[in-house]
Amino acid sequence: MASSTDAHNASTNSGFYDAIIFDLGGVLFTWSSSPESPLSAKVVGRILSSSLWYEYEKGNLDEAKIYSLIANQFAVEPADVKKTFQIMSSSLQSNKKVLEVIRELKGTGRSIYAMSNISAPDWEMLKNKATQAEWALFDHTFTSASARQRKPNVGFFKYVIEKSGIDPSRTIFVDDKLENVLTARSFGMHGILFDDESKVIRDLKNLCYDPVPRGEHFLTSRKKALTSVTSNNTEFMELLILLATGDESLVDFTMVSPGLFNFFQGRGLLTTEVFANDLDTTSVGLTVSSHVDAETKHRIMDEMLHYRDSDGIIQVYFDHYRPRMDPIVCVNVLDLFYQNGRGHELSETLDWVEQVLKNRAYISGSYYYVSADHFLFFLSRLLQDSVELRGRLEPIFRERVMERFGTEGDSLSLALRIIAATVVDLVDERDFKSLLSMQCEDGSWSDSWFWKYGASPILIQNDGVTTAFAIRSIEQVQSLRKRQSNTSTALPPLRSKI
Repeated sequence: MASSTDAHNASTNSGFYDAIIFDLGGVLFTWSSSPESPLSAKVVGRILSSSLWYEYEKGNLDEAKIYSLIANQFAVEPADVKKTFQIMSSSLQSNKKVLEVIRELKGTGRSIYAMSNISAPDWEMLKNKATQAEWALFDHTFTSASARQRKPNVGFFKYVIEKSGIDPSRTIFVDDKLENVLTARSFGMHGILFDDESKVIRDLKNLCYDPVPRGEHFLTSRKKALTSVTSNNTEFMELLILLATGDESLVDFTMVSPGLFNFFQGRGLLTTEVFANDLDTTSVGLTVSSHVDAETKHRIMDEMLHYRDSDGIIQVYFDHYRPRMDPIVCVNVLDLFYQNGRGHELSETLDWVEQVLKNRAYISGSYYYVSADHFLFFLSRLLQDSVELRGRLEPIFRERVMERFGTEGDSLSLALRIIAATVVDLVDERDFKSLLSMQCEDGSWSDSWFWKYGASPILIQNDGVTTAFAIRSIEQVQSLRKRQSNTSTALPPLRSKI
């Protein structure tokens, strides 16, 4: 079995798995039923699950004998058995998409094997169902007929391990039968059940390729076109991508006037056509954009101070007729003020944010943000920007972040949670592993909600935002692990007490 260190490497090192074993029938080759078949699919299924057929697959019975014995056991004609399996053989088709994935994996230097429960005659027939170039992708094909054993029996797996010389803990096993996958896992292999082709391909890519370059390719191939699902795009989502990546070439944003940002690009959508500028988008914009001078920032902050309620809590909009408050918006405005040496001017807002943190008021998300992890992420950003606030809030913040570990969430929630944890030198191992498994075939992370239209049920998601934060979370975990490793190796050896 892999050690805990190996498990860590497996989640970040694309070279951890150096061998892959594929089943043939049901994975690389499929057959279809035909109305011309003398035997029904139900009868065929019973035949394939019989002990007689198992002996045939292990090479203990020849072709003529098996048809005769099967006909006798299932009360059918031997000729019908033979014709049925001939029709099945002629319908066999190779899975070109999976073979293409195998070709890509082979190109990475990995060893590729096939392992199949198949008789000698059927194996000879199957060789003609793929090209020589396709069969050449496999370092070796292990058949039950040659091994005289079949899956899921432990002996067949021992045979393959011995003959191939593979390290089971560094091997991926793909099969359409759960019992076979289970035995593979018992040897320490990473078993994948072939029940959904797209999911299996995604899992293989996530296990065998570095997630960061794949995610970056998704972003760069869609520069300035990383749109949200509920609109052509929003200014805010563009700024979030910039916040996560620091790469202005990926985004396309504009200020409505010097220093002011609006949530929408152009007119409002699913709301008033002229949508008020907001302190949230503006605060994020002023902290991530390199196109605003200090004088303009302070002018905007002076204006923001006019938008506090009677309790001194900062509001969401530059509009006294639209009174709204949201603790995450407060955090982002605080971050702008603390970055520019003016945090003390929002003491009431900070006190309220601290109460939200202590009493877990954020646990169901906020008025505009979907989940608790959004609050913790933006607060982690504030703690990074203020030594004063880090000293004040870090102990309780650390507790609240750890409480989130393992809580159900989409890709974006997990990424934000992981980033927040790294700010206080924690690696959320469980959620990190889950996040890596969620990467899509195209390199993105998707289907995650970020923002909502206030009290309405309308949500906004943007795969560019989710992917950008997923990449950042991976990079921050890798950086923290490296830093912690360097620190541990630098410590002097412990001396024994005399």
